[in-house]
Amino acid sequence: EKIRIEIISLGLTESRIASDETIQQLFVECRLYNFIAEETPLSLPKPTSGQRIHYNYSNVIHVDKATNHARREYLKSVLLQPDLHTDSLRFTVVSDPPEDEQDLECEDIGFAYVSLRGIFEKQRDIIEQDIDVFDSQDDSAVIGKLKVTVEALHALRSVYEECKDD
Repeated sequence: EKIRIEIISLGLTESRIASDETIQQLFVECRLYNFIAEETPLSLPKPTSGQRIHYNYSNVIHVDKATNHARREYLKSVLLQPDLHTDSLRFTVVSDPPEDEQDLECEDIGFAYVSLRGIFEKQRDIIEQDIDVFDSQDDSAVIGKLKVTVEALHALRSVYEECKDD
């Protein structure tokens, strides 16, 4: 009764991000709808072209019936109302200002998505898969690849069985 999310690594393509000198440190936030936002505990130096930075960060979102009713209701809505734009986990790549420039704000530089409904429809978790990171200023431009694992199928099946019982 849980969803396990792993943020493994990030690589950047040749893009405005790669050439922007003000972007030096990056961390990744993962958000499930409006419930939970988790971020990698470390921000890492921006990778050079062809290189990857490794977060190896793992997190579990509990969706058991006893203590996480609202999250289960949300998962039901994902399965029952497929037109929702909220059926994805959203990964945000964030630029963390350097230590000596703490007056600068963190800046969202890219977004990547994993569809929970897609996992359910394909009946397959996402294991160490590269997903596209889209530029926050131009959502048609891919600025990199984020390698993630999302294990949600067991929880989604459980919620689906509950929907059939209701």
